[in-house]
Amino acid sequence: MNNEEIIIEGPNIAHGSESTHEHGHEHHEQHFVWKYIFSQDHKIIGRQFLITGITWAIIGSLMSVFFRLQLGFPDSTFPVLETFLGSWAKGGKLSPEFYYALVTMHGTILVFFVLTAGLSGTFANILIPFQVGARDMASPFMNMLSYWFFFLASILMFISLFVETGPASGGWTTYPPLSALKEASLGSGIGMDLWLFSMATFVVSSLLGGLNYITTILNMRTKGMTMTRLPLTVWALFFTAVLGVLSFPVLFSGLVLLIFDRNLGTSFYLSEIFIGGKALPHIGGSAILYQHLFWFLGHPEVYIIMLPGMGMASEILATHSRKPIFGYFAMIISLVGITVLAFVVWAHHMFVTGMSPFLGSIFVLLTLLIAVPSAVKVFNWITTIWRGNIRFNPAMLFALGFVSLFISGGLTGIFLGNSALDIHLHDTYFVVAHFHIVMGVSAFFGMFAGIYHWFPKMFGRFMNNSLGYIHFFITFAGAYLIFWPMHYEGIAGMPRRYYDYSAWESFKHFQGINAFISIVAIIVFFTQLLFVFNFVVSIFRGRKVTTLNPWGSTTLEWTTPIKPGHGNWVGEIPTVYRWPYDYKDDGHGNDFIPQTTPLRPGEESH
Repeated sequence: MNNEEIIIEGPNIAHGSESTHEHGHEHHEQHFVWKYIFSQDHKIIGRQFLITGITWAIIGSLMSVFFRLQLGFPDSTFPVLETFLGSWAKGGKLSPEFYYALVTMHGTILVFFVLTAGLSGTFANILIPFQVGARDMASPFMNMLSYWFFFLASILMFISLFVETGPASGGWTTYPPLSALKEASLGSGIGMDLWLFSMATFVVSSLLGGLNYITTILNMRTKGMTMTRLPLTVWALFFTAVLGVLSFPVLFSGLVLLIFDRNLGTSFYLSEIFIGGKALPHIGGSAILYQHLFWFLGHPEVYIIMLPGMGMASEILATHSRKPIFGYFAMIISLVGITVLAFVVWAHHMFVTGMSPFLGSIFVLLTLLIAVPSAVKVFNWITTIWRGNIRFNPAMLFALGFVSLFISGGLTGIFLGNSALDIHLHDTYFVVAHFHIVMGVSAFFGMFAGIYHWFPKMFGRFMNNSLGYIHFFITFAGAYLIFWPMHYEGIAGMPRRYYDYSAWESFKHFQGINAFISIVAIIVFFTQLLFVFNFVVSIFRGRKVTTLNPWGSTTLEWTTPIKPGHGNWVGEIPTVYRWPYDYKDDGHGNDFIPQTTPLRPGEESH
């Protein structure tokens, strides 16, 4: 029987322990379109999310290179900009309008399209059915729809880059009234409408995926796979989905009301607006309402981005340290704590809106409290690798880099979580530095760690280690060299999103630092292209995997065929007998015991 062509029909997927010899059948060769494009196989859909996410990452990162040239060298011209951007960079210099558009689209693309859809969509799809012992997702059709709604959102966002008035340019948060009035700026025109419809479509994709992930984890675990035997990766992806399902509808409502204000004459966010001395007929709205709706998603979004990286780092650190994860139950409880607290800290983004000092003090307390479960995770990661037999491969290095960046970036959050300090630091480069390190770069490190670690399971080949080491060391050093100096600029009060600082007596002495940051950013960007080269070439030319379990891992995904077909396992799905981190002597010369190994006489379950 051909392993790659086993199909388990929908009704039988729910019976995880049933034999495929009873319910499966050999399936005729599927047409390319149905096998790889409109696929309902979770592994193919995961790859679709990954490749789409990588494509958007290149586009979004290239945008940052363009506007860093402006920030680093405001008096210089770069003909290459006109080659790429046409009339938006006449004479090789960005126009101010397009500078703001680039900043807006860069943030939108990387936060939502790469680090939300690209990260969660990839690893939730690939790992959840594998690690819980399921043939596929609870609803493969809904899973397919999740990707195609994301793809439709991508198309709408991409089209907005080419409209005559330019893409949205109100910042990735798109605060009204700038985003609510079409006449406010060039970037408030049709590009903003496309942005809003794209984001609304994106929310639909996230909800379809999140509901599917939650249902699969709760209802489709194989025999013996209790919740307390789930890998931490699955726990993290579960809470990520919970966060998304509960918070994305709030953003959706905020976007719909903004669409109404722009196109139907409503006044949810607008009041007493004057243009050219003439009052507009908008009365009774509040721009602060939009901020509440946006940040009620916006802060859980930080953890929607971070939690998958936390889960994967936990898995990778244990596997490549050859040690059990330290404090498994504490790790789960800390995930619960982060998930709960993520919903009650959103207003720390709004300390400068005129909030009551008493209410602000409550959000300060809750914000500082969320550091506690985060610190628990950091302590457990460090204790896991302590005196471990560490393999310093690219996956492990990126997992260690994730921990480093999460610690250093998280510490600066303590400053911003204090309402008195935030009044000075708000909307300065200190904020840019903080969230890029703790959320942006560290989440990318988690993503890279996951790609290097599970690439053999996704494609049946290994990535090139030498290129992986180059990728890690340049990216790791570059991350700190780019974003650490920004903290000093922010403490000096240097505001973000300004087109040219050279006319400011207070900030022009930072021009040397800005030039240095821009040069490092360009080097790091080209290093990511090296990763993309490694990724693409390794899919077709990488060293082939010759064993089911190349890393010596304990979890279920490494019990499937090297190139599993739709249905994952041939015959019955394995039964689980133990927790997922039994890294110890198995009595046969191995230093790990898979979850599928029955307990030995006298051995107690974890």
